[in-house]
Parts: sequence; structure tokens; C-alpha cells
Amino acid sequence: MGEFGRVLTAMITPFKADGSVNYDVAAELAAHLANNGTDTLVICGTTGESPTLSWDEEYQLFVEVLQAVAGKAKVIAGCGSNSTKEAIAATQKAATIGVHGSLQVVPYYNKPPQAGLYQHFQAIAEACPELPLMLYNVPGRTGQNLSPETVARLAEINNIVGIKEATGNLDQASEIRRLTPKEFQIYSGDDSLTLPLLAIGATGVVSVASHLVGNQLQQMIQAFSAGKIETASEIHLQLFPLFKALFLTTNPIPVKQALKLQGWEVGCTRLPLCEADSDVSDKLKAVLDKLDLI
Repeated sequence: MGEFGRVLTAMITPFKADGSVNYDVAAELAAHLANNGTDTLVICGTTGESPTLSWDEEYQLFVEVLQAVAGKAKVIAGCGSNSTKEAIAATQKAATIGVHGSLQVVPYYNKPPQAGLYQHFQAIAEACPELPLMLYNVPGRTGQNLSPETVARLAEINNIVGIKEATGNLDQASEIRRLTPKEFQIYSGDDSLTLPLLAIGATGVVSVASHLVGNQLQQMIQAFSAGKIETASEIHLQLFPLFKALFLTTNPIPVKQALKLQGWEVGCTRLPLCEADSDVSDKLKAVLDKLDLI
């Protein structure tokens, strides 16, 4: 259950000038990504600006992207919430249209203890037993860490198949790998840590950079899997400046600016996120120029 491949793109949400979701560009971008290294699209995650999307907008994005990449890539729906009841309702609705999985973020702001986190994810899994679920641990945004021990308990639930590990802590990722069966998939939540995490048994990455270098990320992971460690390292080091540039300020501000520099009409971020300033834009442009991406 839940084979999502190596490169999962946490896709941005394009907006029109009036601030509404640009579903046409979303479909076009999704198809482009599916043709350029992306195995699975993660829709309405952090990079998709889920905090400022309505449930109706999110549902329509799932519909549009599914149609755009049918037969080319899988779709994981970001349905997480800090309300278990809301997360269940959103996940059940997404499951009815045929998404291939759901990303479930650690509940934010209310800081539940580990027992509450376990019960939260358990309840969602039991409500949608046929849908593969991926946990999403990003304490820098949620205010709470999902411990390796709790991850291991959750991994015993049949349809909880993996985790997007975005703590930036290699020790934590190692402990998760040590405590979980090899079938449980660990995905790096940071592009810059993909190669190190592969060395301890990760499957791949939920990527921001794959908007721009999806094929190169596939090449890096495949090289590592084939034992061509030097080649994988060379690709990692070549792309490392881009990985860092995409987080010069709050994600997804830089990646949206990078896409605009490439000519994509993805629009602005929604408030309270704001436009990239000239310093960020200039630094991004320099990195993109050096990598022949613009």
C-alpha cells in the first residue's frame, strides 16, 4: 500500500491577480512536473499555502490535479488539521475522488502530547482504512515534535505507510529508521538532507526544488541506489546552492519567485505571506542563472 516513488513535489498553489486560485495554471504546472522527474504530487501542503486555502479550494485543486496527471503521476492530498474531526472529514472527501494518499501534518498550535498525537492519527487512519496516509512532522511550524517512538507505534497501523521527516535532525531520522519496519517509507522534508537521509534508509524526498530540478533529483537518487555514490554527491553539491536559496525566506515565497523568473504565471503568495524582496529575488536569479534554469 502506498508506493509513491522517489521524488514527491510539494506543489505550490498558483493564484490569479485577484487572489483567487488559478486552477488552469495549477493543472498546467502539475502536468509539467509529472513530465520532469516528479513521481507524486503533494497538493495543499505547506508549500501549497494550505493555511490560507479554504476546504473548497483544496478539494477543487485535488480534482484538477488528478485530471491533469492521470496515468503520469500520483496525487497525495494534504488534508491535515489541528482538529481531528476536520482532518477526518477532509480526508474522507478526498478519498472519494481517487487520490492516492493523504499527507497528515502534526496538529499545530494546540501542542498535543504524544498520546494525543497517536490518537489523532489513529482516528484518521481508522476513518479511511483504504487510503495510504503519510505523517508529516515539521516542528518548526507546528510547535510539537512527533517522537520516533510514536512514529513506530503509528507504523503498526496498516494504512500509515510513511513519514515526511522535516525536523532537520538526522539522529531523529536514524531512530525512526531503527524502530520501524523497512517497508515504512521515510521521505526527507528538506531537499538539502535528501542524500544524507538516503544513507540511513530513506526512500526519497518531498521536495520544493523539484519544481525546478526534478530530473536532476531523480538522477541523484537513482545514482545513489545504483551504488554510484560519487555521482550522487556531485549532483547534490551542484544543487546545494539552490536548496539553500529556496529557503532564503519563508517557503513558498522563494520558489514562487523562481517560477515567475522562469515565466510561470503563479501569482503572489496570500497574506500574511508576502512578495520576495529585491535581495531575495536577486540572489535567486544568480543561482538560477548559474544552473542554467533561466
